Amino acid sequence: MAAIKSFVVYFVLAAAAIIPINAQLTPNFYEKMCPQALPTIRTVVRNAITNETRMGASLLRLHFHDCFVNGCDGSLLLDDTANFVGEKTAIPNNNSVRGFDVIDEIKQAVNTACKGNVVSCADIVAVAARDSVNLLGGPCYPVQLGRRDARTASFNDANANLPSPFSNFSVLLSSFQSQGLNLQDLVALSGGHSIGLARCPSFRNRIYNDSDIDPVFAASKQKNCPVTGGTFNTEPLDATTTLFDNQYFKDLIASRGLLHSDQQLFKNDSSDSDRLVRKYSTNPISFASDFSASMIKMGNLNVLTGNEGEIRMNCRRVN
Repeated sequence: MAAIKSFVVYFVLAAAAIIPINAQLTPNFYEKMCPQALPTIRTVVRNAITNETRMGASLLRLHFHDCFVNGCDGSLLLDDTANFVGEKTAIPNNNSVRGFDVIDEIKQAVNTACKGNVVSCADIVAVAARDSVNLLGGPCYPVQLGRRDARTASFNDANANLPSPFSNFSVLLSSFQSQGLNLQDLVALSGGHSIGLARCPSFRNRIYNDSDIDPVFAASKQKNCPVTGGTFNTEPLDATTTLFDNQYFKDLIASRGLLHSDQQLFKNDSSDSDRLVRKYSTNPISFASDFSASMIKMGNLNVLTGNEGEIRMNCRRVN
C-alpha cells in the first residue's frame, strides 16, 4: 500500500508540472500570510466526514458545480436575496448540492486561525474537495491557490452548464469540451462518483427503462426507488461508496452504473471512452494520477485573481 501511495504521489506531482495553470495561482499562496490555513481546512473537513461520511462526496461535488458555472469563483455559495437569484436554486443544485454549512464552518475557523480575512471562499471549496478525496482514500494532489471570490452568480448559467444525470455521451462530452476539458477529463472526473449517494429521481428512469443495465442490479435498486414516490431515498453511486477507489469503473463494465450518464461512459463498443474505463478499472494508480491532473485542470477554470472579485467575509454574501 505504501508503495502504491508513493507512485501516486510521484505521478500526481509529475502531472501537475505539465498542466497549464493561471500564472497567479500557486500551491504556496498562503504559506507566508497564513501557514495555518490549509491544516485548519483539513481539520474541519476531517471532522465533518467523521460525523457524516457522505459529506466528503458533497464537498467534492460543490467544487465541480462551482467550477462549471463561469469558473471556480465561489459563486455557488451565494444565497439568494430580495434583489438577486443565485445558483443554489437552479435545477441541478436545488435540494441536491449540500455542504454549505461545512464551508461556513471552515471560513470561520480559517479567519480565526489567520487573524483576518485572507483566504477566499473559492480556495476553501477547492481545498475541501481535495481533502475530502484524500481522507476517503484517494490521492493528495497539489491545489493551486490564490483564487478570488465572485461578486455575482448566474441562475441561468447553472441551469445551462451543469451536466444532467440523464445526459447521453455526446451531451456529456460537449459539456466538458465547452469548459476546455477533454474526454480523459470527463472519464477521470466522473470517477468522483466513487464516493457518495444519489437520490431516487436521478436514477429512477434508468433502473426501470434502460436496457444496458444488469437486471439483478436494477431489481435491487427498485426496492428502494419505486416507480412513484421515494423522492428522498438514496442509493450509493458505486459498490464501495465510502472509499475513494476505482470500483466505480468496475461497476460500469458490469453494467451497474447507477446513473444513466455514468453508464454512457462504457458501452462495450471499444470506443476511446471504453478503453479509459477498462484502464482505470484495472489500474488504480493510473486513475489516481489522471483524476488528480483533471482536478487541477478543472480548478483553474476562469479563476479570478489579483484585484478581480473580492475575498468574502461571509461565503454566503458579497462584502
